[in-house]
Amino acid sequence: MNDIKSFTLEELKKEMERLGEKPFRAGQIYQWMHQKLARGFQEMTSLSAALREKLEEEYTFTALKPVRVQESSIDGTRKYLFELGDGRLVESVWMKYHHGNSLCISSQVGCRMGCAFCASTIDGLERSLEPSEMLDQVYAVTLLTGERISNVVVMGIGEPLDNYQNLLRFIALLTDEKGLHISQRNITVSTCGLVREMRMLADERLQITLALSLHAPTDEKRRKLMPVANRYSIEELMEACGYYFEKTGRRLTFEYSLVKGLNDGKEDADILAGLVKNLNCHVNLIPVNPVRERNFVQPDTKNVTAFKNNLEKYGINVTIRREMGRDIDGACGQLRRRQRALQ
Repeated sequence: MNDIKSFTLEELKKEMERLGEKPFRAGQIYQWMHQKLARGFQEMTSLSAALREKLEEEYTFTALKPVRVQESSIDGTRKYLFELGDGRLVESVWMKYHHGNSLCISSQVGCRMGCAFCASTIDGLERSLEPSEMLDQVYAVTLLTGERISNVVVMGIGEPLDNYQNLLRFIALLTDEKGLHISQRNITVSTCGLVREMRMLADERLQITLALSLHAPTDEKRRKLMPVANRYSIEELMEACGYYFEKTGRRLTFEYSLVKGLNDGKEDADILAGLVKNLNCHVNLIPVNPVRERNFVQPDTKNVTAFKNNLEKYGINVTIRREMGRDIDGACGQLRRRQRALQ
């Protein structure tokens, strides 16, 4: 059956024509799904009962089911575990900032990238999410919190660029003026460094922010952390980043997880500065999240601050990520793994 929430408005008009319905019905259905955030066809009360029955026969309607919610007692961050239509699980994290509410969503069930510090990838990739399943994380959390989400970060479970076409459709639907109409500039997409797809994304000329998970300044060290480094060198990555800025004019973000004794030394900072100093970019330092299945340790605060100061000496724009939800399995994939262990 066709997934109705993944259709564009134009596609929905063609579907209504196929069903022998008037084209304006498409606009009504689209509004119910993407503005009123209906959880099923039966909520669409401006449609006849006969049309609602017909829609239920013809289409699947994605409405994620919250399975667990954890709320941080420190900062109010909420982590949601959602069940998909096939019973699989994904995570979303809602964070409240002074500038608005931000939601980090998943793009896949599991991940095949194999990054050493990430819990999401331990059991491999089960499947990619449909555009509707990415969208409905935003819709469900909006309804659950009763608050508008102003920023969406595709940085949860999965590698977004490994689900490329569905990601593009998700962005188009989320930013559509007939939907929630979230600005492209308020969307961030993270990647571990799929160079071909980074260049493809640059050619789309979207106004989203691209965040590259770099995590090491040399190929040798990066290969210890990220299998993708065996496919693409840092030189290729930097060229793709330059291409992205050239095509979009958007400043890039480099995510750098600091692991004690591995990538947190002065020499690491010096090499990193040399890599990024000629790019319009921002470096986000992340003291590595503890993951039960891994033995990586955070550097102490003194070392993290020294690393930041070293980068700033080269004129690099750098921040230390504010830790959110540390007391509620903050690292991506941990809540999902815990729930699966209970089943």
